[in-house]
Amino acid sequence: MKSAEKKVDTFMNKPISAEQDTRRGARKGAAERLMKTVFTVCGFIAIAFVLLITVYLIISGLPAIREVGIGDFLLGTRWEPDHKTDPGLGILPLILTSIYGTAGAIALGVPIGFLTAVYLSKVAPPKVAAVVRTAVDLLAGIPSVVYGLVGMMVLVPAIREHFDLAAGDSLLAAIIVLAVMILPSIISVSENALNAVPREYEEASLALGATELETYFRVSAPAAKSGIAAAVVLGVGRAIGEAMAILMVAGNVANMPSVFKSVKFLTTAVAGEMGYASVGSLHRNALYSIGLVLFLFIMCINVALNVFLKRDKEK
Repeated sequence: MKSAEKKVDTFMNKPISAEQDTRRGARKGAAERLMKTVFTVCGFIAIAFVLLITVYLIISGLPAIREVGIGDFLLGTRWEPDHKTDPGLGILPLILTSIYGTAGAIALGVPIGFLTAVYLSKVAPPKVAAVVRTAVDLLAGIPSVVYGLVGMMVLVPAIREHFDLAAGDSLLAAIIVLAVMILPSIISVSENALNAVPREYEEASLALGATELETYFRVSAPAAKSGIAAAVVLGVGRAIGEAMAILMVAGNVANMPSVFKSVKFLTTAVAGEMGYASVGSLHRNALYSIGLVLFLFIMCINVALNVFLKRDKEK
C-alpha cells in the first residue's frame, strides 16, 4: 500500500494538499510576473524621461543656435545678451570656464578622494574609519548654497588678501569649492569599489613579496578601476552641473578664463539670467541652448568613459 506524500508548509509547519500547493505556486508565479512587469515599466519610464529631456532641450535650444549661427554661438567671445543695440551671444568664455573649472576640481579632488578611499578601505582602524565615513556623509548632505556661503565669507577674502587682488571671487575660488563638493561621491564610490576586490588578489600579491602599499596601488586599485572611473564620472557630473555655490564665489562675469579673474560658468549663466530673460526672447532661447550644450557635455563624457572601459576589458 502506497502512502501519499504530503508537502509541509515551512512557515506554519503543517501539511498542505496538492491543490493548495498548486494555488500557492500560481500566486507566486503571478506575483513574479507582476514584479517583472513593474521593473520593466520603471526601466522604460527612466528611458522616457531621458528622451523627453533630450527632445525638449533640442526643440528649445536649436532656434537660438540657428538665429545666431552655430559658429558665432560656440566660438564667440562676447556674452552680452542685455546689450540693446548689439547683443553678444558667444559662449566660448563660458565653455572654457566650465572646462577649466571642472578639470581643476577633478585634478584637485580626485587624488584626495581616491587616497581617502584607500585609507578607509585598507589602512584605517575600524573606529577611525567610522568617524571619517560619518564626516564624509555629513559633507555629502551639506546644501550647495552653504558651500557657496562659506566660500564667499571665508575663501574669497582669503584669496583676495593672500594674492593681493582687488576682488577674491575668481576661478580659483570656484575650483576649490567644486573640489570639496565632489569629494563625498568620489570617496564613497571608490571605497565601495575597493572593498569589492577579492581578498585573494591582495593575499597573492603579499605572498609574492609585494609590500602593502604596492599591493594597494598595483593590485587593488587596478582591479577596482571601473568603480573608481564611475566615481570620477560622478564627480565630473557634479562639478559641471553645480550652479548656486559657483554663482556665489566665481564673480559671475563672462571673462575668458583666468585663475584670478572673475568668471561665469555655463550653469551660472542659466541660473543667474533665466529669471529675468523675457519669455520667447533670443536671450531666453540662448539659455536653453546653453542647457543643450551642458547636456551634450555629459553625454560625451559618459560615452568616452564607456568606450575606454570597454577597450580596457577587451585588452
